[in-house]
Amino acid sequence: MTTPTRVPRTDEPASARLRTLAAQGATGALSTESGIVYLATGHVVHVESAVTPDLGDLLTHSGALAPDGWWEAIDRAGRRCRVGRQLVDSGQLAAGALELCHLGALFDAAYFVLAHDGPALRFRPGAAHWLGAVRSVPVDTVLRESRRRRELLHRIWPEPAVDRVPLARLPGPDAADLPARRGRALAQVDGVRTAAQIATALACRTFHTLVELRRLAAAGLVAPVAPASSPTPVPPAPVSAEPGPSPRPAAPDEPDTALLRRLLHALEAL
Repeated sequence: MTTPTRVPRTDEPASARLRTLAAQGATGALSTESGIVYLATGHVVHVESAVTPDLGDLLTHSGALAPDGWWEAIDRAGRRCRVGRQLVDSGQLAAGALELCHLGALFDAAYFVLAHDGPALRFRPGAAHWLGAVRSVPVDTVLRESRRRRELLHRIWPEPAVDRVPLARLPGPDAADLPARRGRALAQVDGVRTAAQIATALACRTFHTLVELRRLAAAGLVAPVAPASSPTPVPPAPVSAEPGPSPRPAAPDEPDTALLRRLLHALEAL
C-alpha cells in the first residue's frame, strides 16, 4: 500500500504558495492554520474555515433548504464529490441560488484563511472537496477580495479580535434604536457567541456580520470578552428564527452531532 506524499511545512506565506499553484494549474488542497483552500486546475473552487458557517449552515438556517435535504445530498453524493450537483438535480435548490450562496461562503472563509497571510502548512495534490464543482474563482480574485475586506474592516474598527472571540454588550442604546441589520447583530451578542456564531444565528454571510459588529465596536456598544474573564462554556443558544427570510421550522442538529456528521462525511470523501 502506497503512503500518500505530503509536502513538509514551510514558512512560505499562503498567498505566495497559492500564486505558485495557480501558475502550475494545480489541483488539490492547501492547508493553513486557519482553514483549507481547494483548487482545481489552478482556480479556487472551495474554501473552508472553522470560524465561518459552512454552506450547509447558511442554506438550512436561512430556510433555502431543509436540513434533511442537505444531509440526504451528502449521503447520496458525498463520496463522489457531487453534493452540489445532487442538490440541483434533485430539484431541492436552483443552480443560481447554490452558486450565489457558495461564492458568499467561499469569500467569507477566504477572508479568515488569507487576511493575515499566515504560512502554508501543506498541499495535498489531487484532494477534492465533497461539495464538488459549483463555481471556480481565479486565485488573484480571491486574494484581492480578501485584502479589500481586511482594509475595509480596519477602517471601520482596527481591532481584529472582534472577528474571532466571544463578544459582550456594553451599556448603550437598545438594539431597536439602531439600523435594522446592526440591531439584529447586537441582539445576538451575549458574551458567549463569536462573530461566526452570530452570523449563523442570523442566517447571514459572515462578512456582512463582521461589518456590523465592527461598527458596534467603534460605537462602544460591544467589546471582546477578555480570556481571563470568559464565562464557563455553555451550549450555543438556539438559532433565532426571526432575522432570516422565513426559515423552515426544523430544528438543527445538536452542535456535537452536526460536527461529528460533518467529520464523518469528510473522512469518507477522503
